Amino acid sequence: MLWNLTGGPNGGVHATDVTNASRTMLMNLETLDWDDELLGIFGVPRAMLPTIHASSDPEAYGTARTSRPLSAAVPITGVLGDQHAATVGQVCFSPGEAKNTYGTGNFLVLNTGTELVRSEHGLLTTVAYQFAGSPAVYALEGSIAVTGAAVQWLRDQLKIIGSAPDSEQLARQVEDNGGMFFVPAFSGLFAPYWRSDARGAMVGLARYNTGAHIARATLEAICYQSRDVVEAMEQDSGVHLDVLKVDGGVTANDLCMQIQADVLGVPVSRPVVAETTALGAAYAAGLATGFWRDTDELRSHWQESKRWSPEWSEEKRQAGYTDWKRAVERTLDWVKVT
Repeated sequence: MLWNLTGGPNGGVHATDVTNASRTMLMNLETLDWDDELLGIFGVPRAMLPTIHASSDPEAYGTARTSRPLSAAVPITGVLGDQHAATVGQVCFSPGEAKNTYGTGNFLVLNTGTELVRSEHGLLTTVAYQFAGSPAVYALEGSIAVTGAAVQWLRDQLKIIGSAPDSEQLARQVEDNGGMFFVPAFSGLFAPYWRSDARGAMVGLARYNTGAHIARATLEAICYQSRDVVEAMEQDSGVHLDVLKVDGGVTANDLCMQIQADVLGVPVSRPVVAETTALGAAYAAGLATGFWRDTDELRSHWQESKRWSPEWSEEKRQAGYTDWKRAVERTLDWVKVT
């Protein structure tokens, strides 16, 4: 995109930022440069790769030369990967601050500061962002394969709801999951398990369970999977979350967000601006040009739309999570992996 915006074969800029480069498995997280050993393993010539710059840089990325849809030459000063931009958009600038993006899957990112934390509990160590003239800020990330996609499954395959928002109305017909748990491991389990042999399962079913219980268990599955990642992050970093910032389509489901607060035992906060990825890229660009002075000013612009506080007792929270872990165990070793 950057190459084409800046002219492509006619003088285009061949560059990227540290967050996108970190996604290739070819960048050294410590040097923030392409790693010769990895390039050799994968057989990628260094000459074909773009130059790596900070995520927010007033000079690195050139000027957009297209006349449409832009009416004038516009400098490009902010470049970030998707979840990294959302982290900036959620102003997670201090170590221990975390955001969770709820889409078809979930992506939870925890700021670990300038310290590079090597995960020992199934998470990805990555660069969160880097602003020009400052050291890189690192993060731990946990990716969950199926969250919002499980609600789509209720709609498209089971056909017990007509639209995704109907899942909340249906789930509200019951006070709890009726003793059943749904683990949507349709294509295996991602972080922190990384088990490709797992497959989806509904366990604890009784004769009285209804579609409402299934809907409730689906929303709980989103939240329990997020707790799995939070638990791994706390073990890796030693940091206990004070609040979880959330964004993405599923956050429109008030019941799901309340369950998330209950399952985690910490408040859940949704911002006024839901498109945090686009906002984060804009923040990075504005910092580079001086439109915003610093991250403190960005914090002052961030506003909370709604907050959910935990309502479950600690006993109920732990009992539910224990049963969830038992349900996960039932999904393992289903597919023979060669």
